[in-house]
Amino acid sequence: TKTLHLRTDSRSDRAAWLQALACTRCILPLQSLSGDFSFLSPKDLSISTERLKSRLREEGIDESLIKECEEIVDSEFSEVQEQVKLLHEERKKLFDALKQLEMANLEAETSGIHDNGYRLPNPKYSSSRRGKYSECSTSASSDGKLEFENISEEDEPSFHDTKDYFSEPDAGSGHMHIKRRTRLPDPAEKERGVSLWSMIKDNVGKDLTRVCLPVYFNEPISSLQKCFEDLEYSYLLDQAYEYGKSGNSLLRALNVAAFAVSGYASTEGRHCKPFNPLLGETYEADFPEKGLRFFSEKVSHHPTVIACHCEGKGWKFWGDTNLRSKFWGRSIQIEPVGVLSLEFDDGEIFQWSKVTTTIYNILLGKLYCDHHGIMQIRGNRQYSCTLKFKEQSILDRNPHQVSGFVQDVTGEKAATVFGKWDDTLYYVAGDVINKASASLLWKATKPPPNVTRYNLTSFAITLNELTPGLEEKLPPTDSRLRPDQRHLENGEYEKANEEKQRLERRQRMSRKIQESGWRPRWFELRGESDGYKYTGGYWEARDERSWDDCPNIFGEFTEEIADCA
Repeated sequence: TKTLHLRTDSRSDRAAWLQALACTRCILPLQSLSGDFSFLSPKDLSISTERLKSRLREEGIDESLIKECEEIVDSEFSEVQEQVKLLHEERKKLFDALKQLEMANLEAETSGIHDNGYRLPNPKYSSSRRGKYSECSTSASSDGKLEFENISEEDEPSFHDTKDYFSEPDAGSGHMHIKRRTRLPDPAEKERGVSLWSMIKDNVGKDLTRVCLPVYFNEPISSLQKCFEDLEYSYLLDQAYEYGKSGNSLLRALNVAAFAVSGYASTEGRHCKPFNPLLGETYEADFPEKGLRFFSEKVSHHPTVIACHCEGKGWKFWGDTNLRSKFWGRSIQIEPVGVLSLEFDDGEIFQWSKVTTTIYNILLGKLYCDHHGIMQIRGNRQYSCTLKFKEQSILDRNPHQVSGFVQDVTGEKAATVFGKWDDTLYYVAGDVINKASASLLWKATKPPPNVTRYNLTSFAITLNELTPGLEEKLPPTDSRLRPDQRHLENGEYEKANEEKQRLERRQRMSRKIQESGWRPRWFELRGESDGYKYTGGYWEARDERSWDDCPNIFGEFTEEIADCA
């Protein structure tokens, strides 16, 4: 007797299922694999060429040519016969294996072993959707008739979903699967153009982080969220961790190099400026589907410094960045200051700094950005990497080029890397570029089908989203709760401008707050060389909804908030 478990939502559904099973059993009776199965043997295949020869003779074809045609047909048929022979042997092996499995099942049943004996003893993950009509049992008697067991609600066997036992809920999220959006909301208003020259003609040579621009020049994400966007291809770090575990240190270093380059892919076509966070503003990203948690905070206003910390599958990533930007009439140059660090669970560490970014044709011509400079990825063990981002020239027909090499502690080049920072990255062993033998390290994802003027990637579109149940978990300092940014995302441009001006009045008081002894809530400065380090406690406070010491920085600014800060 074999027992099947069927889950339904109601008694009527269960009765309908049982009736359908009974009808199906009558139409298609079960047959044991131990029965005889007839296979088409290759020896049973034959072919005759008599009709072909007769037809050719009617056409007056020479006998020698007819014989040659017959030999061709026989040769082709022999090949077909060989293929049928192979298929016949494979099918016979398959059914032999199925017979062995059936015999094993019969032995298990006769020895009293049932499915219940193989259940994993993990009641913590039992299904919460179990209902009293979720199980029924059917049995096949020895005479082949289908019988229904009248099982009481108390005696019904427990139903267990397979996913309850073979997948565990993520420690950082209450959702096994989070459905994220694929497009931004449709704009509520029609956007009005703004003269760029009228806004920046008086700011030539100044630090643009201190220039108040209308919301038209912003994209609906903050610089804190922009930091997390660099981790879009975090799977490269997962791969690097696994390569290191298996003893392949070279491929680990190559994947780290690919990750360092991949962070620039999303900048292509992005001509708008992210929102400058308020002092103490934070952003969290809990992505169980990527196996990582990210957190960032604006830890200083003068100079503007953003610190971040991320934990993934076998690695930790952290750093702080200060962007120094200058406007030079026709271009804007952005120089990142700070060190990014990556540490694997086995103790191997890589550190690097970002290269210079320049945005060209601010006033006339097609606006575009370019990344250029030397990136040194320093490892504390066997390998380090040097990458050169080639500066684009006016006549350059092949822009965005990146090239470099991985070398060991002796200075010997172990691999060469080349590609484009917005497209793909390849590597070859040794110090000679041979594109024919190159292997792909990384490839950028395709742009989303719903393109807006912001040119956000599919990943960036999800960064400012408030997924169901998320808002009540967030601290009042999270970027998703920033009103001007939310209004811009919704296409409410007038409200966005009003809120941006209000918050920038508060921003101008940040220096006074910082000089009065303000300290970051989640990071601390460990020295000029070590930078800011995450002190811990954020995710624990999130679980407890303990945000009493986090002021509402997006609300109306008062002296009370200043004293609290």
